[in-house]
Amino acid sequence: MKLKYLLLAAAVAFPASAYAEDAGAAKDTQVEAGSTTSADAVQPTKRAFTTGVARGRDLLDSAISTSALDEGEIQKFAPRSVSEIFRNIPGMRSEAYAGEGYSNISIRGLPIALGGAKFLQLQEDGLPVLEFGDIAFGNADQFLRADLTLSQVQAIRGGSASTFSSNSPGGVINLISKTGEEEGGAVQLTTGLDYETYRMDFDYGAKITDTLRFNIGGFYRQGEGERHTGYDAYKGGQFKFNLTKTFDGGYVRLYGKFLDDKSPNYSSAPLRVTGTNDDPKYSVVPGFDPRKDTMYSRYLQSNLSMNENNQFSRYDYTDGMHSKVKSLGGEAQFEVGDWTVTERFRYADISGSFRGTFLAPSLTGPASVVTGIWGGPGAVLSYANGPLAGQVISNPSTLNGNGLVSSTTLFDADLNDLTNVTNDIRASRVWNVGGGKLTATAGFYKAAQTVNTTWHFSSVFQEVKGNGEAALLNLTSAAGVPLTLNGFYGFGSTFFGNTRRNIYDVDYSVNAPYASLNYHVGNLAIGGSIRYDFGTARGEVFGADLGGGRTGITSYDVNGDGVISAAETRVAIYPLTRPAPVHYNYDYLSYSLGVNYRLADDMSVFARYSRGGRANADRILFSNYINATDGSLAREDAAYDPVTQAEAGVKYRGQDAELYVTGFFAKTKEHNIGLDRSYRAYGVELEGSVKKGPFRLNAGATFTKAEITKDALVAATVGNTPKHQADLIFQVTPQFETERFTIGANFLGTTNSYVGDNDGLKMPGYTLVNGFVQYRVSDRVQLSVNANNLFNKLAIIEAQDTTIPATGIVQARTANGRTVSASLRFDF
Repeated sequence: MKLKYLLLAAAVAFPASAYAEDAGAAKDTQVEAGSTTSADAVQPTKRAFTTGVARGRDLLDSAISTSALDEGEIQKFAPRSVSEIFRNIPGMRSEAYAGEGYSNISIRGLPIALGGAKFLQLQEDGLPVLEFGDIAFGNADQFLRADLTLSQVQAIRGGSASTFSSNSPGGVINLISKTGEEEGGAVQLTTGLDYETYRMDFDYGAKITDTLRFNIGGFYRQGEGERHTGYDAYKGGQFKFNLTKTFDGGYVRLYGKFLDDKSPNYSSAPLRVTGTNDDPKYSVVPGFDPRKDTMYSRYLQSNLSMNENNQFSRYDYTDGMHSKVKSLGGEAQFEVGDWTVTERFRYADISGSFRGTFLAPSLTGPASVVTGIWGGPGAVLSYANGPLAGQVISNPSTLNGNGLVSSTTLFDADLNDLTNVTNDIRASRVWNVGGGKLTATAGFYKAAQTVNTTWHFSSVFQEVKGNGEAALLNLTSAAGVPLTLNGFYGFGSTFFGNTRRNIYDVDYSVNAPYASLNYHVGNLAIGGSIRYDFGTARGEVFGADLGGGRTGITSYDVNGDGVISAAETRVAIYPLTRPAPVHYNYDYLSYSLGVNYRLADDMSVFARYSRGGRANADRILFSNYINATDGSLAREDAAYDPVTQAEAGVKYRGQDAELYVTGFFAKTKEHNIGLDRSYRAYGVELEGSVKKGPFRLNAGATFTKAEITKDALVAATVGNTPKHQADLIFQVTPQFETERFTIGANFLGTTNSYVGDNDGLKMPGYTLVNGFVQYRVSDRVQLSVNANNLFNKLAIIEAQDTTIPATGIVQARTANGRTVSASLRFDF
């Protein structure tokens, strides 16, 4: 499979970036993508904006909505993951705090169905990290890291992104690397002051000759992390490099990235809830605080399950989310007559694993309830491991002061191969026509994405205990029959109905020609673009729940004692002799029309209408959208989900203040496992900044009203607000800066939202406060202290139970509690 990709790479050479069409420009200055840096604040218009535009140009002459965060601002926020950075981009709904990956990311009211970043694309240096941002257990953010090599994060929002980027109708977020244009480097040492993690970052760039420069950098870290796991849950790092050769009219750049990093997945944990669905009161349970604790444990080191060959295997559960990337790429820009040609290419060998603990909804709670469900009346609990291994729990109702037992499913997936190859080539030219400038751009995008993953779940009982010390529990019937084996109740997804024991091995091919025309005359800029995506899906999947069935269950002598115990009768296997083919084609058309008018030097207005789409990938394979017999589409409309959008806004940029106001409207269709829906959303997005002397304020807010307008499967949801969709999200960062000293805070907030699409249980709104202090000891030495979630707010990010269960215990994911870190940076 790897050889196939290398041949493809050799055939296409160095293609170009995913760019979006821009309605005209005041000036058509061609710039190197990724070559700009700034120590200024969130001031996207003070430099050429290279994400989502054909040429670097003034934002006030462009019919697009953009934002940028520079390295200096990101350092102040001290994000614990990449997805925490995205929370500071207006319009973005980034449900972070799951660790280094598995975050739900959406934009301007577009829905979050089964997680990930479905309707927007995460890029690194202008090319997608993964072609599909919501691959099950392999979301794109899992393979991104922010370190000192990061120059800035650029984001484009709205429908224009869909015409020059595949699978990104909502927008694009692009992490841009430094390329050595400014000579020098830095070393930064960071440690947690109230948690155990140690990290070193470095970066260095310089000129080798007047026309040749380089940049290298990366990080390494190790430690338990922001929450208790009982072991070093974070371990690994990243190394990046690039080499740039410039010449008259262009440049050539080669670059690479090597990532091998382990981090935990902070998934669901038990919370007590009282009150009503509409006005719930959440609180921590005694002995377990989800802001600091996890269901990971020093006593949960391994998972036992069948591998892809139906051979019993042991998996290291301390791997957590293990991300491995080896990528090489290149880009070039040169002049051919009056045309500017830009080419980009990247080959990324991506793999890893996902090992997380998920609590079954309504099946974690008081010990008497859990034992009654799985063991029957009179069932007995005992410790399966830990310091009290073998001891019977005589009074489970007082266990750890909370009396709770967790029915935990070990969501365990090997990401065998997520190799991604992308090629993009474009050419543009500018003509002087009728006193104005006509810019034409044409290009072709080609990508290949493999999805080869294996799921091997298991089911265990745990005590609910913090500090990484939760032991596994054994369950015995009243008649003395052991129902578990060393804490394992079953070697499959027993608590989730034994569904989705899957192997995916599918290759996706994406092809997309695109073109745009833009005309700028006087104060008026008008333009349009078009893109035609067509692709294929080829491969096979293994899973007995195809067509609505259940995973195959068999008996297997797990411990090799010659006796089949109760737990050993619940061993899930793959139907290796019954693969289901995947064999279908798809195509869809995207277009965008925009107009911008410059009212004055400091103000402009714009409007845009767009239609885009997102091709569906692995999320529809185990559904009735695919014919199990031949792998064709049972419904042609399920191959992609269309998004139509309209937006209009006003932009103001003064000497000391900026304000951008955009109204938006979007209609979306979605096909997914168990979903066949349509949505509508509208709202207003604001972004602004004010600077007065040493004081600066950056702020953003998005007001959204969203609604499910059609549901072919669950008619009762029509008219409801989609899950996790708050009316208001906002970011505010005031700061005071002198020559030696900077102090400030980053406020991140949201109003109430619903756990599920049934508009039942609510998640309360919250405001998180992240404080930062920087002291410049000298011109080259800086000391920083960052306190995230300064007031230790209990913030609910998502939950499994959509109504309050009878047990009064819900399974929820929360924001990290207060974490304080200190960094010492040396510049040279």
